[in-house]
Amino acid sequence: MYLSNGWKDFEIIDAGNGEKLERWGDVVLLRPDPQAVWPMKQPDYFDAHYLRSSSGGGEWDFKRRLPESWTIRYKDLRFIVRPTGFKHTGLFPEQAVNWDFMRGFVEKYKDKTDEPFRVLNLFAYTGGATAALAAAGAEVVHVDAAKGMVAWAKNNLAESGLSDKPVRFIIDDALKFVQREKRRGREYEGILMDPPSYGRGPTGEMWRIEEGLFPLVSECSDLLSKNAGFFLINSYTTGLAPTVVRNVLKVAVGKRGGKIESDEIGLPIGDGKLTLPCGCTGRWYREL
Repeated sequence: MYLSNGWKDFEIIDAGNGEKLERWGDVVLLRPDPQAVWPMKQPDYFDAHYLRSSSGGGEWDFKRRLPESWTIRYKDLRFIVRPTGFKHTGLFPEQAVNWDFMRGFVEKYKDKTDEPFRVLNLFAYTGGATAALAAAGAEVVHVDAAKGMVAWAKNNLAESGLSDKPVRFIIDDALKFVQREKRRGREYEGILMDPPSYGRGPTGEMWRIEEGLFPLVSECSDLLSKNAGFFLINSYTTGLAPTVVRNVLKVAVGKRGGKIESDEIGLPIGDGKLTLPCGCTGRWYREL
């Protein structure tokens, strides 16, 4: 398992009974998590609890008045978090293990050459990976179909003091943008994507990961430069095993050589005796 265990401002205090008790800075949240099927002692305290509705969705039950948003730190990066109507907070802390992997790769690359390292970040959400890559010296194209998420990502970049870094923010459908980049002859040294199980683009384009993942990865493989260093796929889709992601990478980019690996991604719970699985990640990369 790829384990994100470098956090200080975030922790999973406990998990079970279909929920997880988390500390986000000074705020403690209790949120649903379908993977936590084992028992958990009833929490003594939390600031807010997300309650699912039997008709779908849900709402927050606030035990005390919380700020509209606040910031948490991961190493030298700062991120704005807030409870949203969809139970999320705007950040997936388990992704820090991927931020570290990509950041380390870019830093090694930049130590060896003055050539630019350009990264395409698809389904880029609020820009955790974008901030990490920008801090490492990469040029980033950040693509997401949701205008609000792109605005949030810009604010996260500013919080980390990275507003002056070479980052382009694009509101677009991922596949259509990739196809235009191919026609323009653009190339990238790194690509990452975090596709949803299903969704719609800004003009109603329908996305289903079972149908769209391989075609998208295949199109993206044509954007990799001769010096390309990595291609990462992250997925939270239930039933999409790490082996599936690894196979997609093998077929789409395996002919380039390098290494391909995949595994679950997760977070330690409490004292670390248990871990919470949080989807899977596949990586193609070259050794530097």
